Amino acid sequence: MGGFSIWHWLVVLVIVLLVFGTKRLTSGAKDLGSAVKEFKKGMRDDDKPAAQLSDESRDGDKSGEKQAERDRDAR
Repeated sequence: MGGFSIWHWLVVLVIVLLVFGTKRLTSGAKDLGSAVKEFKKGMRDDDKPAAQLSDESRDGDKSGEKQAERDRDAR
């Protein structure tokens, strides 16, 4: 009652194959693999855009300050 033997897992595998079929299981495994691959790629690339974004926002703040000075001078 404590654990499953190899025969229990083989019976479960056969039942799953009969219910879902090999094509559906294969396509599901491919989809899962590509999702994991994209997730890992996104986690690796996560630091790069954040650094670029902070650089751009700093430049954007400076241009915003210049525009505010021009508006004050125009008045």
